Amino acid sequence: MAYNLLKGKRGIIFGALDENSIAWKTAEKVHEEGGKFVLTNAPIAMRMGSIKQLAEKTGSEIIPADATKLEDLENLVEKATEILGGKIDFVLHSIGMSVNVRKGKHYTESNYDFTTKGWDVSAVSFHKTMQVLYKKDAMNEWGSIVALTYMAAQRVFPDYNDMADNKAYLESIARSFGYFFGADKKVRVNTISQSPTPTTAGQGVKGFDGFIAYADKMSPLGNATADDCANYTLTLFSDLTKKVTLQNLYHDGGFSNMGVSQKVMEAFEKGIE
Repeated sequence: MAYNLLKGKRGIIFGALDENSIAWKTAEKVHEEGGKFVLTNAPIAMRMGSIKQLAEKTGSEIIPADATKLEDLENLVEKATEILGGKIDFVLHSIGMSVNVRKGKHYTESNYDFTTKGWDVSAVSFHKTMQVLYKKDAMNEWGSIVALTYMAAQRVFPDYNDMADNKAYLESIARSFGYFFGADKKVRVNTISQSPTPTTAGQGVKGFDGFIAYADKMSPLGNATADDCANYTLTLFSDLTKKVTLQNLYHDGGFSNMGVSQKVMEAFEKGIE
């Protein structure tokens, strides 16, 4: 059921690769709630995914952009405001990549050229995006910028590799740039720390199936799905959360506050019998 929660609002959605991605689900929900947006991703990612189907379904235009390149982001923002007919109300940053993970490099054996590339794509691109939006005064007052993160930024998950470092930096950028965006432009900046989710990128992490099962047993409400995350993101885009900013918001079924659950204890006890 649609409530027109985002009627009249305009935005940019980064990272809709395929129907499993959180950005894809969010775009569908935004469309249902009356919002308009442009879709963007790096040209190479667009060739791998099926973003054109999403654009057709939601009546949206696609603007290719490499989020690590300022000139691409400047073009994106200029074209987006032109296509949408005004300033931006919401932005979703849902991109991340680790070359070390892709190449099977253990964290203790990181290739630092790979590290730098992943850091740029996963975290610094968020700073670059906000810098362009800030300098161009492209956001409406009480607008909302959201990036997706994961709690490996705070706690050790060995196979998450250098993506944990990238997410920690991403969250710091949200707070630091969020201060200036809030004080100067009345724009909110937050991160959502989502449950492990079977997206195309997520499934590239070693041992992902066992990991998602563990998180589900640990969480009192179970893992939050991509659909759940899309719904939560909409609340941050809406006027219902106008004074929420500089927050890292856990959306994980309660996992982040758990020490151990009964289900995990039972599974462990069975394993040692």
